[in-house]
Amino acid sequence: MKYLFFCISVYVFPVLLFSQKQDSIQNRFNSDTVLQGVTVNAFQSNLQWKAVPAAVAIISEKEMNRYSDASMVPVFNTVPGVRMEERSPASYRLSVRGSLLRSPFGVRNVKVYWNDIPLTDAGGNTYINLIDMSELTGAEIIKGPAASVYGANTGGAVLLRSDLNFSDKPVNHFSSGLSGGSFGLFQQQAGWQYAEKNFASSLQQSHSQSDGYRVQSATRKDVIKWQSSLRIKNQQIQFLVFYTDLYYQTPGGLTLAQMQLNPKSARPTAGAIPGSVEQHAAIYNKTLFGAVHHEVKLDDHFAWKSFLVGNHTSFTNPFITNYEKRGEANFGAGSSLVYQTQTLHTRFQWINGAEWLYNHSLISDFGNRSGVADTVQFKDDIFSTEWFAFSQTQFSVNEKWIITAGVSLNNQSYRYKRLTDLNTDYVNKKISMVVTPRIAVLYRISNDVSLYALAAKGFSPPAVAELRPSDGNYYGDLNAEYGWNYESGIKGELFDNRLQFDVAAYYFHLQNAIVRRTNTNGAEYFVNAGGTKQSGIEALLKYQLIKTNTQFITGVNIWSSYSFQPYKFDDYQQSGINYSGNELTGVPRNICISGIDMQTRNGFYFNASINATSSLPLTDANDAFADAYQLVQLKLGYRCAKNDQQFHLFAGVDNLLNQTYSLGNDINAVGKRFYNPATGRNVFAGVQYRF
Repeated sequence: MKYLFFCISVYVFPVLLFSQKQDSIQNRFNSDTVLQGVTVNAFQSNLQWKAVPAAVAIISEKEMNRYSDASMVPVFNTVPGVRMEERSPASYRLSVRGSLLRSPFGVRNVKVYWNDIPLTDAGGNTYINLIDMSELTGAEIIKGPAASVYGANTGGAVLLRSDLNFSDKPVNHFSSGLSGGSFGLFQQQAGWQYAEKNFASSLQQSHSQSDGYRVQSATRKDVIKWQSSLRIKNQQIQFLVFYTDLYYQTPGGLTLAQMQLNPKSARPTAGAIPGSVEQHAAIYNKTLFGAVHHEVKLDDHFAWKSFLVGNHTSFTNPFITNYEKRGEANFGAGSSLVYQTQTLHTRFQWINGAEWLYNHSLISDFGNRSGVADTVQFKDDIFSTEWFAFSQTQFSVNEKWIITAGVSLNNQSYRYKRLTDLNTDYVNKKISMVVTPRIAVLYRISNDVSLYALAAKGFSPPAVAELRPSDGNYYGDLNAEYGWNYESGIKGELFDNRLQFDVAAYYFHLQNAIVRRTNTNGAEYFVNAGGTKQSGIEALLKYQLIKTNTQFITGVNIWSSYSFQPYKFDDYQQSGINYSGNELTGVPRNICISGIDMQTRNGFYFNASINATSSLPLTDANDAFADAYQLVQLKLGYRCAKNDQQFHLFAGVDNLLNQTYSLGNDINAVGKRFYNPATGRNVFAGVQYRF
């Protein structure tokens, strides 16, 4: 209750205080604020944020720069209903209004796109850690099932952006940056951008490395990315190519006693099972990615969009119990036809499209002899194919009512063979075709405030890493999870657009849930086990206290997000034990994040935030809980611009209170090794120059 009281106070107090003072300070504001006129691309709606009948969160480029760019975690966690974790540096996992029951690492049941090109492969996996924060200019997060347009998912979709701008005259920009911090953190970026009237191009390079807070937690990442955009009459062609060489060590989970004794330690040897240091546990990921996106305006009513994408990943993982090598080849294509028309009082849009993804994974497991691949244990060959077709209409009347209805037909199939088993044939598995409808209605109470309600079905088939997990077995009887989401919300802007708010309540009933299990050696596998009831409330508030050009302090914004997630198991059993009614494993009941952003006339700025996260269950039996924590983060910087030159100096501190906490727990871990301690108090500083 203390989290709920704290967040209600944060929301209510500034609204009451500053609404009473509105007349006396109104001349310090104008109607053209940063909160007004925000347009979103989610569901291809191209509507103002407050007119979209969906729970869509927007992360702006300014918000992405609020923290150190060494990690995506604090940025994404400012969004209510979104939880990003980091079991070890660079090892991200992400959930949107969901649990991490099936996500020991990576991203599951959430579809990720970059500039409308899918990063998620046909095997259901997304290597979001291949991206460097400096490459992005923003993101949109669709919360709740979005399968009607984006295919297989139950959690939602993440739409990443890296925008290029055209210029009336040819212009070149060069940029560079250096930063460093505690525990051997070092980052370097360099870039070149060229723009003219119908062509823009960007070439970026980045390097980052760290010794890590814990033993066996060093990281190194090198990225080079080329992006361009070409306009030819009524067409626009975009290219996206990047190569990432990523290496990070994995220190492994600790027991509570081990974490309290020394949170910097790696998983030790336990009997006959060696520790992380002895086995040189780590991840090596080298990925080459290329894609092209084409859009053509056929006439005043029709537009056609399409994409082609291909990538290859070389993945190596020395683990505690084995040494795995994977070669992954991915291809994809998609196309959609958009029709739109309008009259004096109505607007109509109709989109029809399809998307196809293909994955081929060659997986080889060896023994691990102190970080060296030993005898072959087995080799597996897996093919995954995913395709879906969708249709969506959007109809608005008098700019008051906006109705969206969509449906998709989803297909998922696999072929599997163990190459080391002689005289065996490929095993075919096909998920029965699933229809996923969605309908949403929005009513604009005024030009600034909207009410909406929706119902949507989600569908998420097992990922390749779940059909063939780290225990080396193939689980061909694993099936898709699915469920219906019902939601209503209110959002908009008040007080001359200084207050932005977004409040939603939802109920999601997940059935046939895919959940993670571990064997006695700590290797994982997955099963379908009952369901979950995930009802909750989300609230976001942003208030612009000051916006002026005449005072020393030119801008002050306060913001707060709150997530109430009393998720429960439903008809959920394991080994004859019924866990129905227990709290959902790995999900905190309350999360409240609040902050303040300040700017001055001479270029200084200050950002501060506090993340208050409640305790969370670590086992399905709810017999072990991770403690609550309060994470304080600060950043101070200076920006100046003269002629065509820009200079940026910054410094900050993370985990100011030096809390000992785990940001990425191993749920239901054997031996109660639940905890992956996050970095203690640490500092960072850097400089960026653009000319």
